[in-house]
Amino acid sequence: MPAQRARLPDGRWHFQHGPMDIVLGAEGESLAVQLAHDAAWQRFYTLLAELVAELRALRQPLPATGVLSPAGSRLDGRVARRMWSACAPYRADYITPMAAVAGAVAQELIACYHRPGVDRAWVNNGGDIAFYLTPGHAVRVGVFADLGQWGQAVAAAQDDPDGLRTDAQAEVGYESPVRGIATSGWRGRSFSLGIADSVTVMAATAAEADAAATVVANAVDVVHAGIQRQPANTLKDDSDLGAIPVTVEVPPLPADVVQTALAAGLAKAQALQKAGLIWSATLVCQGQWAQTLGPGATGSDHTRLRSPPHPPQLGSVFA
Repeated sequence: MPAQRARLPDGRWHFQHGPMDIVLGAEGESLAVQLAHDAAWQRFYTLLAELVAELRALRQPLPATGVLSPAGSRLDGRVARRMWSACAPYRADYITPMAAVAGAVAQELIACYHRPGVDRAWVNNGGDIAFYLTPGHAVRVGVFADLGQWGQAVAAAQDDPDGLRTDAQAEVGYESPVRGIATSGWRGRSFSLGIADSVTVMAATAAEADAAATVVANAVDVVHAGIQRQPANTLKDDSDLGAIPVTVEVPPLPADVVQTALAAGLAKAQALQKAGLIWSATLVCQGQWAQTLGPGATGSDHTRLRSPPHPPQLGSVFA
């Protein structure tokens, strides 16, 4: 089926092609916004074919040593190379460029909105988001903590006059270096090695946020007999993870076990933050959550996710 698009009632656009399911929005001068939407559609229309053409290489793990740039990675496409570059900092462990595919696609499309007359724009690729801001503008990010409940929450919100209720919120202004946000977890769209209900990462780009969210979510883990795992290729025969065991079921765990898993994930997130790879991370597991402080953060740092006055339960949503 070819790529399809539809205009939503609120003026946003929905692009869909194979596994890519994207919502785009923009504000600014009418003509500039329309031209940007048209450019994004033209770019989107060919993206899937470009990625499929290089899929075999994209499913291969990055070498722990040797090739140090995407130029020598056997990848030709701009998005494919962006995926490789976003995952390169984690090459000491098993990782393939597919860990950054959703964020890299969102990042490719947001470039279409970098033009005079567009004040702000966002591309939401299934919760992995790239955004564009001009001086004086900001975005408000809402997060839903339990990826396993995301579908039910969206369905319920259709009849709820208050709409979808998020579990944490943050505002990102033009002055912030953050231009991408991504969420990963064991019940998300992709396989995870860990047990996090969600890990939401803010970073300089959507591709970098996507790769980092995958890595941190993998690190939220603990040894427990009740956690069930299966080789990835028994669940999806073409999985880029091969026979690596991935999480398929997590029972209710004792609070101290959850804390141990979160502590392991938080240590990984803090290491990535110290290395300058991410701005912040929020980790959620079975009703408990942990969060890094933004570099140099103070109590007034709006780029940290803050829980509103209803229970934490994360996938990223956007306004």
